[in-house]
Amino acid sequence: MILLWLIVLLLAGGLLAWIAQRWHPSAPRWIALFTVLSSLLLTMLLWVNDGASPTDTAWLIRLEQPWIPQWGVGFSLALDGLSLLLLLLTFFLGLLAVLISWREIQHKVGFFHFNLLWVLAGISGVFLAMDLFLFYFFWEVMLIPMYFLIGIWGHEKKRYAAYKFFLFTQASGLLMLLAILGLYFIHGNQTGTYTFNYFELLNTTLAPVAARWLMFGFLAAFLVKLPVVPFHSWLPDAHSQAPTAGSVILAGLLLKTGAYGLLRFVLPLFPTATVEFAPWAMLLGVIGILYGAILAYSQTDLKRLVAYTSVSHMGFVILGVFAFNEWALQGVVMQMIAHGLSTGALFILAGFLYERLHTRDMNKMGGFWTTAPKMGVMALVFVMASLGLPGLGNFIAEFLTLVGAWQANNWLTVFATIGLVLATAYSLRIMQKVFLERNLKQQVLPDLTFREMLIAAPMVVLMLWLGLYPQPVLDLAQPAIKQQLQAYTPAVPAVTSPAPQTAFYPPATDSTYFQKMKGETYEFK
Repeated sequence: MILLWLIVLLLAGGLLAWIAQRWHPSAPRWIALFTVLSSLLLTMLLWVNDGASPTDTAWLIRLEQPWIPQWGVGFSLALDGLSLLLLLLTFFLGLLAVLISWREIQHKVGFFHFNLLWVLAGISGVFLAMDLFLFYFFWEVMLIPMYFLIGIWGHEKKRYAAYKFFLFTQASGLLMLLAILGLYFIHGNQTGTYTFNYFELLNTTLAPVAARWLMFGFLAAFLVKLPVVPFHSWLPDAHSQAPTAGSVILAGLLLKTGAYGLLRFVLPLFPTATVEFAPWAMLLGVIGILYGAILAYSQTDLKRLVAYTSVSHMGFVILGVFAFNEWALQGVVMQMIAHGLSTGALFILAGFLYERLHTRDMNKMGGFWTTAPKMGVMALVFVMASLGLPGLGNFIAEFLTLVGAWQANNWLTVFATIGLVLATAYSLRIMQKVFLERNLKQQVLPDLTFREMLIAAPMVVLMLWLGLYPQPVLDLAQPAIKQQLQAYTPAVPAVTSPAPQTAFYPPATDSTYFQKMKGETYEFK
């Protein structure tokens, strides 16, 4: 029941925060802080009790309750290592979002924290739902509060950005709903049992054409949310116009729901169709890596620059997901966590600067290192993480992804590696324009306050921990990743390759994707 209480706690806390504004203007802030902190502590307790010593069993906790039995809808929640990692990221960034908004949000404070907690509840539900109807329900729950966060508390073009965000995500979500219904009816016709249960739908036999169409329905929602070029145009507007907390939630969490959907639903439900689509998906990932990096370098708006870095970094996720081996999928999981921290930290930095300067234009900044050395040091760590400096979490993620992708496609991996060079250029440009380069209209920038140090310091510690000792994260994710790869285990033994005994758990065999690239055909379990 603890999985249910995690969601109920956030929903109830949001309602209480909205009502509490009538009692005291600061009450919603404290209620939201206590609610998210409680959720984070409960999730850490789950890791200590169930996830600290992972076994070959992927699922740690499962909850099955009937909901609408005549339609085959159940209230099905489940937790594995992948979900647990993403929940920890969700509540950690949610806690920071509350602290960031402590002074920034001064009007409709109760409604703001209501929306903030409900979007966190929707995201948590997405990471836990094992009934496809319930999954779609939570997918929609997280969209509407985010629409209000952008549209009410955003910047000068907030309504345009909110409408664009909602239209892109809602339209693609409806295509996923059609695919869910198609899978529901096909499974019902085959078995006589109409159900939305994920574990039962895994056994559905699909004709090649049906599998492709249903896969594209799911991909529509996940690729838009990730986002993948050319479905990314909503992202820079939403990021640049959202309040700081909204940008952190968008970059750190909402984008990860798209990556999670690919791992949890697309790969296991449509193994043959994803193998066919894999070369094109990897090509889209490489295009996103290069395109996002080039566009990021050309920006003068700091938040738009960081937004385009997300497009580039999420290209590595697509590249790794469709490489179909354990190295790459471990890199994808690490990228989801590390990107959430590093990009979220850059948006927090942009919020600190906007609060002091009331501008996001980097041409109006410069030389702040001398007047704000603490902020400069924090920014340097965040920027180095973004460019993939060894010793920080992003390096581990990108290294694993590229090693895994190399086994699938050498040339695409070479071009993806060029994106790391471009990342160095746009990341160092942030430091140069904001902290080092002298401006004719030099301003005195107040340094970080105690509250701001309390926000920034834990992010630095976590990025260093992921870069220097990533093994606990890799251990926790390993059983879930192995389970996802089971759909690609060939019925006929594949050509085995020696597996070096390292801590990163490389694949024991070539994946079926590689065998298909060699012109051989296998059946899928």
